[in-house]
Amino acid sequence: MLPEDPQGSLESLKEGWEGFLFRFKYQILIFFLGAIVVGLGVLFARNELNLGTSKIEVLESTTGAQETTPELIVEVAGGIEKPGVYKLEKGARIEDLLVAAGGLSPNADRDWVEKNLNRAAPLLDGQKIYILGVGEQSISLSANFSGGTLGVSDTRGSGTSSLVNINSASQRDLETLPGIGPVYAQNIIEHRPYSNIEELLTKAVLKQYVFDKIKDKVSVY
Repeated sequence: MLPEDPQGSLESLKEGWEGFLFRFKYQILIFFLGAIVVGLGVLFARNELNLGTSKIEVLESTTGAQETTPELIVEVAGGIEKPGVYKLEKGARIEDLLVAAGGLSPNADRDWVEKNLNRAAPLLDGQKIYILGVGEQSISLSANFSGGTLGVSDTRGSGTSSLVNINSASQRDLETLPGIGPVYAQNIIEHRPYSNIEELLTKAVLKQYVFDKIKDKVSVY
């Protein structure tokens, strides 16, 4: 018996493999294409899952921020339907407080309100708003604010002029103060709000000598 020719066996194996590839070439091609499609599908699904998780995390973060929205605690009294202490969102205006308190009462001095109350002025935490009633001749208010005092005096029929509110006064009203011209008045408006009159210096709004001229003529409410 003659030994088997190794070279012949290799040739036979090669021919058999080539024949197999040629015979099933379309099936093999379809198999590889299918594998590629499946692989891409798995990769895409994984990316979508990661993206969805990121969206959920962002949503949860946003929800948490909304739950901790800073609040203002302010008081309104005088000629108002529902006087009392209110919690409002940071950035609320005097008009928001008036609405929350039910609006002006019948005995509110509406002429005084129109001339002296800037409804668009931002509220400060710890601030008190007093609505003058019809027939009231004078009023003196104060409210604690960050360890300091917010105060105003408004006197009627006594010959004493009221303090100018640097948080709500118009440019024209500010220019009635000694040493305050159009430039200083605009500077005061741009740096609102103020928690105390000394912030005119700490915010570099006025020079010291100008501040000394008006410090007894202004208030933050």
